[in-house]
Amino acid sequence: MAHTFDVCIRGAGVVGRTLALLLARDRLRVALAGPPAGAPAPDDVRAYALNAASRALLESVRGWPDAQHATGVLQMQVHADQGGMVCFDAAQHGRDALAWIVDVPALEARLADAVRFQPLVESVAEPVAAALTVVCEGRASRTRDEFGVHFDITPYSQHAIATRLECERPHDQVARQWFAPDGSILAFLPMDGAQGHTVAVVWSVAQEHAAQWLQADENTFTQRLREASRDALGALHLAGPRASWPLQQALARHWCGSMPATPQSSLDARRSWALAGDAAHNVHPLAGQGLNLGLGDARALARVLHGRAAWRGVDDLRLLRSYERERKAALLPMGLAMDGLQQLFTRREGALQTLRNWGMKGFERSGPIKAWVARQAMGAD
Repeated sequence: MAHTFDVCIRGAGVVGRTLALLLARDRLRVALAGPPAGAPAPDDVRAYALNAASRALLESVRGWPDAQHATGVLQMQVHADQGGMVCFDAAQHGRDALAWIVDVPALEARLADAVRFQPLVESVAEPVAAALTVVCEGRASRTRDEFGVHFDITPYSQHAIATRLECERPHDQVARQWFAPDGSILAFLPMDGAQGHTVAVVWSVAQEHAAQWLQADENTFTQRLREASRDALGALHLAGPRASWPLQQALARHWCGSMPATPQSSLDARRSWALAGDAAHNVHPLAGQGLNLGLGDARALARVLHGRAAWRGVDDLRLLRSYERERKAALLPMGLAMDGLQQLFTRREGALQTLRNWGMKGFERSGPIKAWVARQAMGAD
């Protein structure tokens, strides 16, 4: 083990590993603290929608998976409950894809390989002393709590149910989303390449109904999804287990600071800390931007540290506060938009349902506004 480290990253998920590889390119010595990488969990059904900016970042650290595990989205169809619809098409924007639906186990395995071959990144079982500690432990971060950081949480009255489905008809590389009158939101995300019949499912349902659908038999569950998806892909069969988690919007009040005094700790040499990824913020998954925002944190922090003056250390709080300001400013419009959409589409009043469908039809015809929103979502600007 190296005797000293410049940075200790707590959390060896996608954001933590990506940040470690970015910092190592600047010849920084990085300790990556988390469970050792092993074989992908057979019951992991997670998938992420990653935009062009995230793809470029992951490719730069050799972390992008192969085409079979990163399916390009050629079109995105969003259906409301009274005929409202919005459609985005990659060809109209001169793009190969609007986004890529990435299999999480494949992505984590590729990043683990990249870390294994980077000599300046050392995987450790427990946190070690370093000038800067970056917390990438996820939404339930213990370290964030230990550091006394207040995490402002707005819970939604919904749970997400995730699984995989094998469909009768091919997905044609179209991502589909349906907003239902009861406030539920269903998304089918294309997987397994251009000719695939598999979709990743994210179904946001009222929290009081989550247990019912997690325990329902396969036929009842898939028939309900077939109805909710308006038979878009024909007969459906489960291709993986079901997982669920509560939905929330959350934001840490502070993203950086000086290490708390802990005389009894063996890590007294640590000096500053920063948050990144879900440890710093959570948004509703309806637009699939969660990991894009987390990777944006990694990119911004690495850039700030790369551009520092030679006399500034990686623990310089002025640098870390500039990172915090930049990322909070980038997160604000996305957080407001996701919260507003969630609130709008979970309300059941008839007048609101009519208004939101009218709004979707107007947005579909809005031209420059729709194009701007598409560029933002694609990470093109």
